[in-house]
Amino acid sequence: MRASNPDVVIVGAGIAGASIAAVLARGGVEVMLLERQRGYRDRVRGEYMAEWGVLEARTLGLEDVIRSTQAVDARYSVPYDELFAQSIAEEMKIDRSAVFPDVRGPLCACHPKACQALAEDAARSGAELVWGVAEVRVQTGKRPSISFRNGTEREVRPRLIIGADGRASTVRKQSCIHINKAPATHVVAGLLVEGASRWPDDQYAIGVERDLQFYVFPQGAGRLRLYTCHANEQANRWAGRAGAQRFIEAFAGLRSIPESLGLADVKPAGPCGTFSGEQTWCDEPYADGVVLLGDAGGYDDPVDGQGLSLAMRDVRQLSELLLASGDWTAATLREYGEQRAERLRRMRRVSKTFAALMTTFTDAGRARRDRFYAASSAGREDVRMALGAIFRGPDRLPSEAFTDRLHESLLA
Repeated sequence: MRASNPDVVIVGAGIAGASIAAVLARGGVEVMLLERQRGYRDRVRGEYMAEWGVLEARTLGLEDVIRSTQAVDARYSVPYDELFAQSIAEEMKIDRSAVFPDVRGPLCACHPKACQALAEDAARSGAELVWGVAEVRVQTGKRPSISFRNGTEREVRPRLIIGADGRASTVRKQSCIHINKAPATHVVAGLLVEGASRWPDDQYAIGVERDLQFYVFPQGAGRLRLYTCHANEQANRWAGRAGAQRFIEAFAGLRSIPESLGLADVKPAGPCGTFSGEQTWCDEPYADGVVLLGDAGGYDDPVDGQGLSLAMRDVRQLSELLLASGDWTAATLREYGEQRAERLRRMRRVSKTFAALMTTFTDAGRARRDRFYAASSAGREDVRMALGAIFRGPDRLPSEAFTDRLHESLLA
């Protein structure tokens, strides 16, 4: 029989929330998982998990859950770019399985399917999963309370509330947890497409042409997630009913990518969404009886695709802390907050550099990107240090890899 007051209530059953629900429930914690949706839908959100994120998911026992959605290993990275002939770009193909001996490369999955699989795993592990939740109200304190409506009004008093409810987190706002924000230098747009049977399932691409940075991530079965980064003043570039078609036409017109890969043949399989590329963070992502997880506690610029990996690292650190100690007070959560703040600080420095390299659509920007590619191909140590966290994570490199001096010298 369900406890009337569970140990933990998690608000948000996305990737982060469903993952920690599964891990805590397996560890014997009584968990209630709340989700406002009644079913997952495509919202143009992260489906690329970097190599270091795959290791995090594996440590949590969640890699196989995500793989069960027919996720694919994007082993090879090809830098299709206006700076190179297509044949040169293909000669520069990188085998990402070389980053870690036991990881086959980044993992690409369908976001709604991954959320569903993780939520079902949490329920199998013993979590109480409540769908269609509205009107969430949080009261912080040593014994916090949370009320919500799900057909009827319900109130519970858990030991801890975990806010995993995304960028516009209700839990964060009601807990009066302050969030910092660095303005965006660009916007990001994405579209799920189908009919891409000629694109290899084990290959992804990131490049620049004219005034667009573009990404192509496989999802298997002829589906791709296409993304662009472009200037803030063009935030409405793909707006309107014809936006998705214009988006596809832009990819079909890229000279950097071979016609033989079939991007002119694709059709929309989801909404075309645009969102800003700002960086946010909480210095203290916790309060009495409340802690934030994933995007709710701040998120990195998606330009370098670290969102899912950072979420998995949050889940591992917070779950290990909660399972290791019966003391869930704010004083105990401080360690999680400090380490999380440092992770985001490090990745902000990396993504700022990557954005400067890839989204400066000027002659000077192209010249700098050309120098970067040359230095990267030559195996220069400053490039490996400055951008290595994109593949290896922020915790596996020394603090010198994240200094302004190093990054500014790379961009000079």
